[in-house]
Formats: sequence, structure tokens, C-alpha cells
Amino acid sequence: MALPGTVAAHQHSNPSRHPRWPVLVGGGLLNVALGTYYAWSVFVPALERDFGWTRPQTSLVATIDMVMLASMFMVAGLLQDRIGPRTVAAIGGLLFSAGLFLASFTQSLGMLYATWGVMVGAGLGFGYLAPITVGSKWFPDQRGLVNGLAIGIFAAGSGIFGPIAGVSVERYGWRTTFQLMAGLFFVFTMVGAYLLKNPPDSYTAPAPAASARKPRTYVDMPTSQVLRMPMFYVLWFAYALGTTAGTMVISQLVPFARSSGLGAREAGFAITIGAVGSAFGRFFSGWFSDHLGRLSTLRTIIVLSMIATPLLYIERNSIVLFYVLLFLVYYCYGTQLSVYTALAGDFYGPKYLATNYGVLLLAWGFAGVLGPVIGSRVYAATGSYQYAFFLAAVLAAASLINLTIVRPPEAATTPEASARVRA
Repeated sequence: MALPGTVAAHQHSNPSRHPRWPVLVGGGLLNVALGTYYAWSVFVPALERDFGWTRPQTSLVATIDMVMLASMFMVAGLLQDRIGPRTVAAIGGLLFSAGLFLASFTQSLGMLYATWGVMVGAGLGFGYLAPITVGSKWFPDQRGLVNGLAIGIFAAGSGIFGPIAGVSVERYGWRTTFQLMAGLFFVFTMVGAYLLKNPPDSYTAPAPAASARKPRTYVDMPTSQVLRMPMFYVLWFAYALGTTAGTMVISQLVPFARSSGLGAREAGFAITIGAVGSAFGRFFSGWFSDHLGRLSTLRTIIVLSMIATPLLYIERNSIVLFYVLLFLVYYCYGTQLSVYTALAGDFYGPKYLATNYGVLLLAWGFAGVLGPVIGSRVYAATGSYQYAFFLAAVLAAASLINLTIVRPPEAATTPEASARVRA
């Protein structure tokens, strides 16, 4: 017979026998490399100059990346239970690095779409999955914080390597820069993948401190059940419409900054500002949502996005206000990617998170199509981004309406379990 306290002692000893920090390191190395795709706009001026491509043509690369990320996330989720997160992450790193390397030999728009678009995007989908799902299993007690950290590092990648890539393009050309990035990121992603593994079945997270808030209880719902819930689609469109402003600005950032009067270096620094804003939003809002609630955090941040996005265009001629408002737009965008990830675990449980969030992430993929299309086509038609920025604010308002409707899926669970699901 077990002595009193034996179970508790076992739970406290598990973390020491199964340290959690290597997973964070592995996820960080993987995400800092993969997140550099956000710096795509650094290469746009050089490619348009060399090949004579138009803004809608080059903007389609970012759209393909986002659609591939969202769709391959689903495929990777289906595979991960069979082949493990380490293999899934390694596939992602290999596809990402190979896509960058092959893109250096681009001679046509179709080849650019196939390499930097399809291959890089597929690598993003496979690589993005593992740190989120594995981290959620190792840190069920701090889901928002850990998701925010993993996804925040993903955003920070462009802030670290974007300016370096910009300088490299000026000195060595975009082809050499693609090759250098491919080699460096291959090393990063392979080491990161090696450190990612699921916790053993016997693993139990550390018990919270006595003063800590009581942890949530989750209800695991298979994806087939989630897809039958009307409220899921309200949430899906809220995610899609709320992130459109971010995907539009990201895809057009350097050209927009240059058209606003910023020089090449100031426009390149804008990528760093945006990356920092996105990383802060993913990390801090993920942590805030652990304490303030997911839906309350999302509603607040959407209101801020509705204000900051049009102001970014209005105040574009003041470099200080440009950077401040750009930070806020990216902060709002990054917050959504972090908090929606944690919200999917809260609403539908961690067991099926890979596929449940995979379906929800398709909303972000939709925004990845809508945002760049709005930005590039409005600019091509009018020679200005004005209407694009104001339309993004209107779509954010529609997202806010949806978020006021969304409620936890209590009707799909037992009354006892539903009472313990907190948004």
C-alpha cells in the first residue's frame, strides 16, 4: 500500500527526472530560423528590379507561404502521432532550408513560387507544429506562457535575421543571401528538431504553488466533433478577419515604408520593429491570457488593432509614430496567433490539439490570402495603401463582433466538465 504523500512526491520528482527546458531550447532554435520567412519583403525590391515583376506577383509568395503553413500544419498533425515530433520537425527544417537554397537559382516567377512559396511554406507547416504541441504537453500548467514563448521566438526570427539579410542583399545579392540563410537555418532546425520529444506517459507537470490559481480542467474533443459545432465557425472567422491587418502589413511592409519616404535602412529597421512587436504580443499576451482569460485578451487586442491600423497609414510621414504604430499593429497580430493556440487547447483539450488547431489555423491561412491581396491590389489600382489600411480596420471590427458571440463549448460536454472550462 502506498504511504501518504507517495503520489505527490512522485509528481514532484517527475520534472527533475524529465527536464522540460531542452524542449524550449529546441523549439527556440527551430522557430527563430523558420520565423525569418516574415522578412520576405526585404527581398521584394531586388527581385522586382531584376525581373520586372509587379507588386501583386511578388506578394503572392507570402500568400503561398501562409496557405502552405496552415494546410501542412494539418498534415503534420496527422503524421506526428505516428512518426513523432522529432521527425516531423526535421522534415520541416529540411523542406524550409532546401526551399531557400533552390530559390537562389530562380529564373522565373513559377520557380520562385515553387521554392520560396510551396517548399518553404510546407517546411513552415511541419516545423511550426512540433514546438507548440510538444510544449503544451510538457507545460500544461502554463499553456499560454509557453505557447507565447514558442510563437514569440518565431516572430523574433525576422527581427534578428531580417536586417542582416537586407545588408547581405546589398553587398552580395539576393542569390548568395538565400544560400547563406539556407545553410545556417539547416543547422538551426536540425539541432532544434533533435531536442523535441513528447514527455513519457508517466510524466506529471509540477504542482502549482499554493498561492497559484487552480489549474484548468480540459475536455478532449476529437476534430470530427469540433467541426460539428456552429460556434467553432464563429471563432474561425473571428481569427481570419482579425489577423488580416497583420498579414497585409507584413506582406507590404518594406514597399509601404519606402513609399512613405523611409530610406532603405529605415525600412529594413521597420522589420525589426515589427518583429519585436509581434514577439512581445505573442509572449506577453499569452501570459496575460493565462490570468485574464483568452477571450477578454482577444477582444481587447482587436479594439487596439482597429485603432492602430488606420493610424499607421495616417501618421506614416512621422518616423517615430510610424515605428510606434507599426509595433502596435504587429503586437495585435502576434497576440492572436499566441492566444488562439491556447484557446484551442482550452476549448477542445490538448489531446487533439494538433488537428483541432490545424483546422482553426486555416483561418490564418485565409487571412494570408486576403491580406496580401487587399494590400497589393489596392496599391496597384490606386497607387496608395490608404483604402487597404482602412478596410483592414473594418474587418477587425467584424472580428470583434464574432468574439462577443463566442462562448466555451459547454453544450458539447458533460455539465460537470463544462463548468470547469474557462475561456
